[in-house]
Amino acid sequence: MEKYLVSPEPSPAKSRTTVRRPWKRSLIEVNGRLDSAYRHELYSRVAHSYSEIGKFSHFYHLNENPCITHMMQIQSLYQCPTMRGVAGLDFDNRGIFLVSVTRSGCLMVHDFESLYCQSKLGPGSAEDESKHVVHFSYPPGREFDVARWNPSNQNEVACTSRKHDQVLIFDISYMSPKPTEVLQTRQKLSIIGRKISRGLSDVAITSDEDSRIFSPDTLGMVHVWDRRAGVSPCIELSTDRYDSIKSIQIYVDNQTIFGAGKEGIIHIWDLRGGRNSSAFQSRKDMSQLPLASLHLAPKLQKIASLKAQSEIVPKEIHSIDVNPSSPHQLAFHLDDGWSGVLDIYKSEVTHVHCPPPAWLDGSNSSADLILRKPSWLPTSSIYVVGSMSEKGIHVLDFHPSSRSPCHVDYDEDTQRNEKRDKCNHRNKFVSLSETVTGCAAHPLNGMIVAGTQVFKFA
Repeated sequence: MEKYLVSPEPSPAKSRTTVRRPWKRSLIEVNGRLDSAYRHELYSRVAHSYSEIGKFSHFYHLNENPCITHMMQIQSLYQCPTMRGVAGLDFDNRGIFLVSVTRSGCLMVHDFESLYCQSKLGPGSAEDESKHVVHFSYPPGREFDVARWNPSNQNEVACTSRKHDQVLIFDISYMSPKPTEVLQTRQKLSIIGRKISRGLSDVAITSDEDSRIFSPDTLGMVHVWDRRAGVSPCIELSTDRYDSIKSIQIYVDNQTIFGAGKEGIIHIWDLRGGRNSSAFQSRKDMSQLPLASLHLAPKLQKIASLKAQSEIVPKEIHSIDVNPSSPHQLAFHLDDGWSGVLDIYKSEVTHVHCPPPAWLDGSNSSADLILRKPSWLPTSSIYVVGSMSEKGIHVLDFHPSSRSPCHVDYDEDTQRNEKRDKCNHRNKFVSLSETVTGCAAHPLNGMIVAGTQVFKFA
């Protein structure tokens, strides 16, 4: 019987070809998650879309008379350029209001939506002064360098100056030019009995209900106020050496404090304890040394490619910023225009951006006399910093992976040959018409406002 049976044909071999999904976004819609590589590609494209859309000169009036910044701007065009322009910028938590301060003595709160709509009229349009939420102008002698919103009370703005030893708290709902609260540092006497003058270079406020306020002075001390206990500091954070602190940041736990300054050192304090806990000190002597002090220059020297091209010496740190989307990244900006990222978990520099120095093209920017204040975009690990040698801003890709062009392990040839990398990750320079002194990023949509020596850009 078997010879009459027809033998079955062999089954065809199974194809090993994989089915490629033509739509990358379909999986995102199904899973509800963005792949890290796709997110990086998306934000890189967004970074290259930035351009100047509007600018507003600070030629404002109060009671039909020019404000103090208006007058100083005209008088100091060729005399004292450091007294011109915007010194500090900050958005509130929802991006509704933008506060700006000038070294001439003006405090302003803008309605950002009105500011944006006005910018659509053209780069040369004038800002509608009637749309200002607050505009306070003070006589000569009262200047501002920093302004910060209180995260737990969005009606309050804290301001400091390197010429004064006070933190001024303004409640914008009162519409009064007088501060609602003045926080004073403890007076100290020199050897000959004179009071030691100290200015406050920065200010930071915790996001919890305690509303503790931190402000470093020009003599290397960080003053900490608990507003429930009075207007005098409750703790003083000190360094083990004289180091004028230029910038301060509060970590997401509201207990770890980062400070950096003139000596190129990043100091770390832990309010819960550390080298000497403040819990066991008397009220009269509550000074706390840092838990750690990280020298930035030796960490930069570990980058072989950077060390081979440049002489690395300790440099003044103008600003430090915690990345809101990756809190382990602490960005730094140096007085020579360099920027980078310190991984606080590994205590090593992972990203660096080294633009050409200002003297290379013969420029002598007066912005060197002002502390430049960069800013992170809210969700993209992109760092925005004003250029020292050119008029404009650098939009830097500081994504926490080796695919970032600023990463110390970035291999340009490998990234170019990878077929899956269809996006050319690179930094962007946005040209502006004035030298930038500070930047602020909108907390929701990532729009950038840059304060300059003459204008504010949106």
